Amino acid sequence: MTIGEARAAGRSPPLRGRCPAGRRAGGRSAAYAVAFLILGFFALSSPASALTLKPFKDELFAYPALLSSEKGDLYRVFDYRELRDINGRDAVPEKRVRAEYVSLGVRRAQRDLTLKSDAGDVRHVAVGATENASVIVVYLHGQGGSRRQGVDDYTFGGNFNRIKNLMAGNGGLYLSPDFTDFGDHGTAQVAALIGHYAETSPNAKIYVACGSMGGQICWKLAARPDTGSRVDGLLLLGSLWDEGFFSTPAFKRRIPVFFAQGSKDPVFPVASQEAFFRSILAKSKAYPTRFARFETGTHGTPIRMVDWREALNWMLSAKP
Repeated sequence: MTIGEARAAGRSPPLRGRCPAGRRAGGRSAAYAVAFLILGFFALSSPASALTLKPFKDELFAYPALLSSEKGDLYRVFDYRELRDINGRDAVPEKRVRAEYVSLGVRRAQRDLTLKSDAGDVRHVAVGATENASVIVVYLHGQGGSRRQGVDDYTFGGNFNRIKNLMAGNGGLYLSPDFTDFGDHGTAQVAALIGHYAETSPNAKIYVACGSMGGQICWKLAARPDTGSRVDGLLLLGSLWDEGFFSTPAFKRRIPVFFAQGSKDPVFPVASQEAFFRSILAKSKAYPTRFARFETGTHGTPIRMVDWREALNWMLSAKP
């Protein structure tokens, strides 16, 4: 990841913008009836099977070579090379990915909306099912970003186009909001957005992905009583850590946490994020957390390189 892309990594209320054969036979029939009743009981009483996202351009977005792994693949180090993963993937490096990486039909499912909330208007882009979604993914940009960053089809190697297609193609919803700051007010705006869509899609799992400074809001959401009880997983992409996480409602619920970091990140050192990841496992060795390190990658690398489908399918199947 080069300097330009690293910098790039660095808003129910109304919405504007615009689911007699003999006893033996009789005994056999009765036995079948009982069997069907038993099977029906267990089908109704057992939890629904976890959603698995269908593939979308998996061969293009698969992780590069695995260099090493630890803890049964909870911690993995991947080979990353700028010449291959930027120059070889983009038609115009950092500005426009090659055409085969994107599918633009998803734009028909994309809307720019405004949510009226107690924290103010929350402008956001919604892609997919705004009601009765199967799963919800929220992307929070970093310093200097906006809601448009998270829906740009061509930057970051087409990876935002992929998450849009994954959500729209699986009956899900993808949200990319604006917010005023990375403090309490911005967090309240994101919480209002999550609250609104949690009500319109009450059965959906909700995952929040945070790029760079957006991670500050991720950790604040984990600590709030409302979102700490609603959010079902966090993805920290080239982001920061928070020791306060261990006392949050989200940690007590054991929500999955996924980390992705470049080994040469000059903003948030990889050693610090790795230490925090290991501290989670030290608190609870079976805690659902994973770490992907991109060797030689810098600050914006994880946004470009994260395999959304693999990470989200792991979260969807994770047991608390």
